[in-house]
Amino acid sequence: MKFMKLGSKPDAFLADGKTTRYVSSELPTDVTIFVGEVKFRVHKFPLLSKSNCLQKLVSKANEENSEEIHLIDFPGGPKAFEICAKFCYGITVTLNAYNVVAARCAAEFLEMTEDIEKGNLVFKIEVFLNSSIFRSWKDSIIVLQTSKSLLPWSEDLNIVGRCIDSIASKTSVDPANITWSYTYNRKLAEVDRIVDDGMKGQKKIDCVPNDWWVEDVCELEIDLYRRVMIAVKSKGRMDGSVIGEALKTYAVRWLPDTVNALASDAHIKRNRSLIETIICLLPSDRTTGCSCGFLLKLMKVAILVGADDASREDLVKRISLKLHEASVKDLLILAQSPQITRYDVDLVHRIVNQYFVHHKFNRDSDDIERSEKGADNLLLGHGSSLNVAKLIDEYLAEIADDPSLLLARFIDLSQSIPEFARPIHDRLYKAIDIYLKVHPNLTKADKRKICGLIDVKKLTTEASMHAAQNERLPLRVVVQVLFFEQVRVSAGVEAQNNNNNSRDSSSAMTSIDEECPKELDNSKSLKHNVGHMTINEDIQKTQLAKKSSKNSRSGMKLLPSRSRRIFDKLWIVGKGHGEGRSPETSGSSQSPTSVVPVHMKSSGTYTRQRRHSIS
Repeated sequence: MKFMKLGSKPDAFLADGKTTRYVSSELPTDVTIFVGEVKFRVHKFPLLSKSNCLQKLVSKANEENSEEIHLIDFPGGPKAFEICAKFCYGITVTLNAYNVVAARCAAEFLEMTEDIEKGNLVFKIEVFLNSSIFRSWKDSIIVLQTSKSLLPWSEDLNIVGRCIDSIASKTSVDPANITWSYTYNRKLAEVDRIVDDGMKGQKKIDCVPNDWWVEDVCELEIDLYRRVMIAVKSKGRMDGSVIGEALKTYAVRWLPDTVNALASDAHIKRNRSLIETIICLLPSDRTTGCSCGFLLKLMKVAILVGADDASREDLVKRISLKLHEASVKDLLILAQSPQITRYDVDLVHRIVNQYFVHHKFNRDSDDIERSEKGADNLLLGHGSSLNVAKLIDEYLAEIADDPSLLLARFIDLSQSIPEFARPIHDRLYKAIDIYLKVHPNLTKADKRKICGLIDVKKLTTEASMHAAQNERLPLRVVVQVLFFEQVRVSAGVEAQNNNNNSRDSSSAMTSIDEECPKELDNSKSLKHNVGHMTINEDIQKTQLAKKSSKNSRSGMKLLPSRSRRIFDKLWIVGKGHGEGRSPETSGSSQSPTSVVPVHMKSSGTYTRQRRHSIS
């Protein structure tokens, strides 16, 4: 810490109790000056020779035949006046970052300027501030902290402004050129840790992180911190990620870590001001700076302390741009009165809608001829949309067990995800299953409505098997699941047959091409080989058909009796007896018979074989 000594005489100020200070001297004191509750018995001459203010006050007191002077609202109080008085007597005074602002304000009040005497106290303090204090990182912060209690004097003398400019300028210095001490108690970044580990056994080279200044600035109160951060951002040299780290560190430093402390009547006003200021200071580029998790934590606090609507709306927009980075835990924001649900579902719905407003998947024909860079950006945006869909499906599963959650809100949030972002419906099916379990009193119409969110063609085999045995699902959904699962199995068997036929034909042709040049003269041998291969092919086809029939029977055995009966009826419907369908299997949804593959309708032989295999 920088300091400056003024004067050379020993200290002659003595105390008489707690409220009286006097100068020990052979000459009696001739004036009493009251500063607050303390009175100073001093001599006129030393003080009047350096203070224009005291000259005026003593002159006025003489006219009133009084030896007492009252200094009302004296900046810095008795301690600051004593520094000025000692300077007038030539007694040694030590100025440092903790008392220099009070001394400067007191000297200004007493008008200890160059007009009265050259080299007066105001001049000397200004030299000390400019040559030492404002050039020191730690001292600038200490001076700024002490200036708050000396407003408006410190503001009028531009001490606050000069401190802020000094701090902001130093934060913009290249970390490689930092030579002063600073506070850094956080964990080293991975890069810094690698550097430190690599220097074992050698002289370690200090690696200054980009956010070296963050912890020291966090000691400032919110009003001064806001002004410092505005100055730092105005320099235009600070990366948004560092600004975000600074705000996060400040929030951790000053915000209580319990809900009761945040919302307590004694501190809610302060906490509201603090959270609104932090939100106001977030980087102007909403896509950089702060993680989505931190932004969602700010949102939770903002709701608890009742932050203004503008601050919350700004957070919604920022969170929506980074929603693909969030976790389900981050989205579990407690609902406030008058909401009846456990979590604030409406807020999450707004965020999701904002996200897809900013990340619309443009499928216009004009986008076909996009540049390579544009195509990469398109794929990146599509991938983030898939992450958001996965996140919301998992969020739906978390909130589905809330008995107070209305069906309309569940459906609205689910439908906010576009079709292209949800290629698999397993997570959505899980959430719906939980909702049906927790809400057993839903009407049939409501069950059909919520189950209508599921596209059974987008369920995996495991989810389909679970759905086929799920007693909570409407009968129509079970029918659709069974049918499309059977269609999928049949298509797989046919694809396997086609692959085997293609492979055998290719092998035969390859063998013929290799043998023909060598044994062109042996036509009998060639015919024998081809005939032998044809017999092998027929044998393989027969074995494969038996195997697929066996698999179909074993697969049906895994289904419960209810599902097998449904599937038997469904299979009859799929063979052209649609007039016998029950009302449960008809409706606005797609009929299973409408998607029967062409080969199953046209091939009578294949139809008879399949019916026999599952009956």
